[in-house]
Parts: sequence; C-alpha cells; structure tokens
Amino acid sequence: MINFSESTWLVGQAQPHGEASSDPAHAVVEHAAEAHASGGLPQLDVSTWPGQLFWLAVTFTLLYLMMWKVVLPRIRNAIEERRDRIADDLDAAADLKQKADDSSAEYERLLSDARAKAHALALGNRAEVDKAMAAEAAQADLEIAKRQDAAETRIADMRTKALANVETIAVDATRAIIVQLTGTELDDKSIQSAVSDGR
Repeated sequence: MINFSESTWLVGQAQPHGEASSDPAHAVVEHAAEAHASGGLPQLDVSTWPGQLFWLAVTFTLLYLMMWKVVLPRIRNAIEERRDRIADDLDAAADLKQKADDSSAEYERLLSDARAKAHALALGNRAEVDKAMAAEAAQADLEIAKRQDAAETRIADMRTKALANVETIAVDATRAIIVQLTGTELDDKSIQSAVSDGR
C-alpha cells in the first residue's frame, strides 16, 4: 500500500520542479502535498488568519442579524402569546371559580330556606296534631265519663235489686226460723218490720 508521502514523492519524481501542471488532479495532489509539508491544517496556518477572521466576523454578523430580526421576534411573539393565553386561562378560571362560589352560595340559601319552610310546616303540623289529639282526648274523656255514669247507674240498680233480694231472703229466712222454733207463722208485714228494725 502506498501512503500519502510516497504518492507525493512519486508525483515529484514524475514531474520536474518548476513546471506547471495542467492536470487538475495533479494540482490537488500537489496542494495537499504542500499542506502536508507545512505541518498541519490550513486553519492553523497564520497566513490564512486574516481571511478566516473576516469570514468569521461576516458569518457572526449575519447570524446575529438573523437571530435579532427573525428568530428572536418569533420567540418573543410565541412567549407573549403563551403569556396572554395563560392570563386568559387564569381569568377564565377565576370567572368559573366566582360562578361556582355564587352557585354554592345560592344553593346554601335555597337549602336554608327549604329547611326553614320544613321547620315551619312541621311546627304547623305539630300544632294541628296536638289540637286533634286534644279534641280526641276530650272526646274519649267524655265517652269514658258517659260509660262510667252508665256503669255507676247499673251498679246502683244492681245494688238496689240485691238489697231488695237480700231483704226478701231475710224475710223468708226469718219466717222459716220462727216456724222452726215456735211452730207459728207470722204475717209478712210483722216479719218485714222486724227485719227492718234489726237492720
């Protein structure tokens, strides 16, 4: 394999020094040989630094102008649009929160009104129930009083009848005893007066 230095030597041997070559490939090889002979890259060649610095300044200036006039305004516009969109979203969120708070307050107010109405209705119903219960209790008391009077009347009648029966039984028993003891019969009026006196 032939390396770069050998190819350069071969080119140098093939053509005498001082003669210009009309072959472009030969010119490229010759230029590469000169660069290799100079000891490194052309960027490190001090003789090319002014041109490099000029093109560096031109390139930097063009890039700076492009960034300043094209790229940065777009970035700035994108940031402004994003900031505006975020601000709009925050405003919309604040509006929604305010509406939610208003709806919650309205719900609490309606719930409080409903509770107050239910309480008032319950109190009204309780008064009506108490009134109806009092009327029913009075009716029941009246019915019980009527039944008690009727029972007492029946008891008095039964007592009167019982006493009459007792008196009759006493008269009959007295008559039987007198007949057994004396063998004589008394009239009912005498026996009844004797029983009444003994009572």
